[in-house]
Amino acid sequence: MKVLAINGSARADGNTAVLLRAALAEIEKDGIATELIQLAGRPLRGCVACYQCFQRKDRRCAVTDDAANECIARMEEADGLLLGSPTYFADCSATMRALIERAGFVSRANGDMFRRKVGASVVAVRRGGAIHAFDSMNHFFTIGQMIIVGANYWNVGVGREPGAVLKDEEGMKTMETLGRNMAWLLKKLHG
Repeated sequence: MKVLAINGSARADGNTAVLLRAALAEIEKDGIATELIQLAGRPLRGCVACYQCFQRKDRRCAVTDDAANECIARMEEADGLLLGSPTYFADCSATMRALIERAGFVSRANGDMFRRKVGASVVAVRRGGAIHAFDSMNHFFTIGQMIIVGANYWNVGVGREPGAVLKDEEGMKTMETLGRNMAWLLKKLHG
């Protein structure tokens, strides 16, 4: 089994990465392989509505000059997905939004290829807007017929400067609970 985490932050090792790594550490304790992809510095544009994915049905986006197809392939290989984003203007980052659009269309064009994978969203926030960002990423999971894992609270960590989320005890414990719950569910599904 494998869980793939995708960090949609413009900061490769900022607060979103800290939160994702905390969840991944708990998953690894259960012997499940993990991988973290960081999209920082890797431009990713939104869907261009060419609908080639529906015609070709090759599990790839027709736009091939960015990281989307690499991410889509790794998402398909994984049993569980963690999507992480900072909160930008009360939503997920534009990079994460672009990945959701492109992966979502490719999945839909190919018989909902992420169906019944386990997914969870993780959000870093300075102050407000996190729930909308959390909800935006969770819509990707529900539209794709995926199973959403919860924790003991919304999967949110609070902090502005890189590493500040480490001071958010509740947020860090939520990530640990999320990781344990994801590992538990994956073992039940694939046991």
